[in-house]
Amino acid sequence: MSDYRIHGETGEWEVVIGLEVHAQVVSNAKLFSGAATAFGAEPNTQVSLVDAAMPGMLPVPNRECIRQAVRTGMAIDAKINKWSRFDRKNYFYADLPQGYQISQLYHPLVGEGSVEVEPEGGSPRTIGVERIHVEQDAGKLMHDQHPTMSYVDLNRSGVALMEIVSKPDMRSPAEAGAYLRKLRAILRYVGSCDGNMEEGSMRADVNVSVRKPGDEFGTRTETKNVNSVRFVMNVIEHEARRQVELIESGGTVAQETRLYDPDRNVTRTLRSKEDAHDYRYFPDPDLLPLELDDAFLEECRKSIPELPDAKRKRYEMLGISAYNAGVLTAEVETAGWFDALLATDVDPKQASNWTVAELFGALNRTGATMATCPVSPAHAAELLKLVADGTISGSIAKTVFEKMLESGEPAGTIVEREGLKQTSDTGAIDAEIDKILSQNADKVADYKAGKQQLFGFFVGQTMKAMAGKANPGVVNERLRAKLG
Repeated sequence: MSDYRIHGETGEWEVVIGLEVHAQVVSNAKLFSGAATAFGAEPNTQVSLVDAAMPGMLPVPNRECIRQAVRTGMAIDAKINKWSRFDRKNYFYADLPQGYQISQLYHPLVGEGSVEVEPEGGSPRTIGVERIHVEQDAGKLMHDQHPTMSYVDLNRSGVALMEIVSKPDMRSPAEAGAYLRKLRAILRYVGSCDGNMEEGSMRADVNVSVRKPGDEFGTRTETKNVNSVRFVMNVIEHEARRQVELIESGGTVAQETRLYDPDRNVTRTLRSKEDAHDYRYFPDPDLLPLELDDAFLEECRKSIPELPDAKRKRYEMLGISAYNAGVLTAEVETAGWFDALLATDVDPKQASNWTVAELFGALNRTGATMATCPVSPAHAAELLKLVADGTISGSIAKTVFEKMLESGEPAGTIVEREGLKQTSDTGAIDAEIDKILSQNADKVADYKAGKQQLFGFFVGQTMKAMAGKANPGVVNERLRAKLG
């Protein structure tokens, strides 16, 4: 359990956190219509008659959207309900053409599951997931297109969302951040949501309350549509402190919906929080209940790929450090690239160290990503093998790698063209060593008198004289013989 506490005038307070994550389902068409779902299209160019709520239009469930939600549930070991039902959630807003949203309240598609998290600086935790239900998104109001009017873009109207509702199991911003990052990774591995929070395809409603440790839950607020992990953590920090100060000054926390202002890093009231009965839920009369058969569920189960935790354990079994395994499995593109590298039969430990130190360093420096990485796993494997078999030294490998990044050429081509092969020719190495020892007779005398640390100096001078192409093992062996 987290030891995160808010220190108020009346002592310590505990924060209680639950997240409702809205994840846009990866599918070519919307939840109940055939309209496209591509991000960034011109306003109102991806709107069918169903999405625009024209009279007489009937919704038809998109099988792929249901399949993606079921696969997501399976990935968090959740209960899959073979019988579920759609409900109408009634509210009136300019970007909701029907005057209601088709959602699931009483009988969701996915029941209880869990997500394992490891918060930074904290102990591993299991965060419960209460349910995943499928619903349609609303449209989007655009307030900056006209001086006196707001415009409505219905491209997003009817897009399939999974609402993933956690239990109030988190007790610190770090735990909430770890949960959101882990959930995003799972969705991206499964392929059910691209997790692009900047584009709004994954966003979180943040429920926060405070209490004295061990007391009953306090009154919670809900901060809507927070679109980054950092902002979610900021909301929790700010909202918890605001509630503690409010209670300690004699006020009471109102159950309300709030908005986060990232520029000022504060939350502010949006409206009083509605309860379920305020939405007048009732079963949607246009849609039959969903009934899933065993064949469909089996097909979903077989399509689940190796997930982050399983992949991390497999990497650790190969001798890869826990830190490297965690870094390499955090993003699905990284894990895919590294798996392709492992398939070339390189040494796993050496490959992981090189990927985390050299490749990630280069990507950070150049602003590239794994998706745009100019070095393929096959080319990386060739470089690693040239080091492993002694063809080039570790220092020469760094030079070759820089040239690979610039040109996209294979390591072998660069090594051959530029004459970078390592030499183990003892005659050539001996000749250079003899020169260096004769030029540094005073240091040779000091070494023989007991200054053993000078050995590194002689190695460095020899490697420098041979432009880094001498085999370090042979250099060490010949120097020891000559200094012995």
